[in-house]
Amino acid sequence: MVALEILNNLIDFIISTISGSGYIGIFLLMIAESALIPIPSEVIMPFSGYLVSSGKFNAAYVIIAGSIGNLVGSLVAYYIGFRLGREFILRYGKYVLLRKSHLELTESYFKKYGDRSTFISRMLPAVRTYISLPAGVAKMNLKKFIIYTLIGSIIWNSALTYIGIQLGQEWKNILHYSNYFDGIVVIGVIVVIVIFLRSRRNRPADAL
Repeated sequence: MVALEILNNLIDFIISTISGSGYIGIFLLMIAESALIPIPSEVIMPFSGYLVSSGKFNAAYVIIAGSIGNLVGSLVAYYIGFRLGREFILRYGKYVLLRKSHLELTESYFKKYGDRSTFISRMLPAVRTYISLPAGVAKMNLKKFIIYTLIGSIIWNSALTYIGIQLGQEWKNILHYSNYFDGIVVIGVIVVIVIFLRSRRNRPADAL
């Protein structure tokens, strides 16, 4: 019950912020979401999509505001990892609900898939919020980080905005099916990874 009340209050806050501040509200909320503050994009973007369906917002501007916000927030998290390191994150992460298990999950994911994980992770539950930290700790090339983050964010935000447009006034229904939606996304990402790895394995040696 407490968790439900917190979620409802968070939804009210998101609705109020976007309704009052427009695209700037989307931008700021998505900065927070990518800068380790637990504000779900699964609420921000579908609600914005609903406003598109009602004629109040433009879909392209919604996606741009959300994706640039993701990039800025991700750069904040990247900078924290880059400048302050792993021990600082473990010591103070609890203040933004970041547990050691969250960091270890994203670290193992980053080590396994390398730089491209910053692209793939933008569409994965749990991982997408924290992947910028190990990227910063590992001092990933900043240009690659920006490109992968922005492309992944555009894809994710476009999907959520489209769902909000299609659901219209029923946009909140996405919360009831978020686990299924995340599951479908995870499966899709896994398929893409498998295809990519197989294509690399089958590529002739002189093409590498």
